[in-house]
Amino acid sequence: MGQLSRRAFTLAALSTLATAPGAAAAADRRPHAATEMRGVWLATVSNRDWPSEPGLTAAAQREELTTLLDKAARCRLNTVMFQVRPTADALWPSPYEPWSEYLTGTQGRSPGWDPLGTAVKEAHARGLRLHAWFNPYRIANHTDPGRLAPTHPVRKHPDWAVPYGGKLYYNPGLPQVRAFVQRAMLDAVAKYPVDGVHFDDYFYPYPVAGQTFDDDAAYDRYGGAFDSRAAWRRDNINKLVREMAAGVRRARPGTRFGVSPFGVWRNASNDPRGSDTRAGVQTYDDLHADTRTWVRRHWIDYLVPQLYWNIGFAAADYAKLVDWWAAVARGSRTQLYIGEALYKAGAAGQPPAWQDPAELSRHLTLAARHPRVRGHVFFAARDVAADPIGAMSRVIADHYGRSARPPR
Repeated sequence: MGQLSRRAFTLAALSTLATAPGAAAAADRRPHAATEMRGVWLATVSNRDWPSEPGLTAAAQREELTTLLDKAARCRLNTVMFQVRPTADALWPSPYEPWSEYLTGTQGRSPGWDPLGTAVKEAHARGLRLHAWFNPYRIANHTDPGRLAPTHPVRKHPDWAVPYGGKLYYNPGLPQVRAFVQRAMLDAVAKYPVDGVHFDDYFYPYPVAGQTFDDDAAYDRYGGAFDSRAAWRRDNINKLVREMAAGVRRARPGTRFGVSPFGVWRNASNDPRGSDTRAGVQTYDDLHADTRTWVRRHWIDYLVPQLYWNIGFAAADYAKLVDWWAAVARGSRTQLYIGEALYKAGAAGQPPAWQDPAELSRHLTLAARHPRVRGHVFFAARDVAADPIGAMSRVIADHYGRSARPPR
């Protein structure tokens, strides 16, 4: 786009549960089986899931999109997280940012149709909810402003951009940037009857060894009230989330706002409130995203931590992290869903657990023991469609025997 268990469940017991003849019936008896999140991410950045390549005709793009929506509906999923602003661009006619290059191959060139408007209409026609998925600060997967469309805001405001790790980012420390990206995103929320607004795990960029994110000038100007640059950066992201939540409520009351962070907030070795993990990245310290606070202070309607590890993985055990996030969500108004790494099932180079088609089904069996877990979101749409080793089919057979409404 990531975060053991004190329960008496052993891995062997989980395997037995997931494969037993009564597994599907048992799963459907869990407290929220009739209303649970069954989501899928549909990524457009670098043509990850859709469209299959830039430059297809409008008809071909539309056909590919509706095919993915049809597949989601057949799998008894109920929600699609559709990436509509992958790199400071737009999959709708935006007055603020250019058309995405992933549609036509040229940023700023109209594809001749309205993908977001069509996606909302076609998803609703199939009984699916559609959440508009935005990336707030990523500008480009390169560092050359000259390659951006002539109308791109960065051409007018080059001081808004920071090159880092081979990519270009908006500087989250500039108040004018924060205000602009919110206007750009809320334009879509105001125009289309989306059911949700969704952020993924990208806030400040993931750390790149030997490189520094150069926000010195912004910190010198705006960071004086903070005892460290890290605290200032976290405050910048807190403001984005808090203000965006308020903006969504104003633009389209009833639309839900959620975030899907990397699954580890902090390791317990750094913070006793953290999880029993040894992750190399921590959202609080590295991405400056204090996701735990967003839940505790009710700033977001739902949270989808990306628990992209198998049960028993030493550095970040799926089971331990489900426990931890369920405890964080307990007593809050934020609904908790779990982000699932379907893309790892059968993939080369993944641990042996991911070669077992039953691994993901075990995840759902385990998570069902936590009343705070109200569903799952799978990464991503292309993998739902391909299902190379049958992991998604196993999930459907064991857990999605009947349709379910998404939680309200």
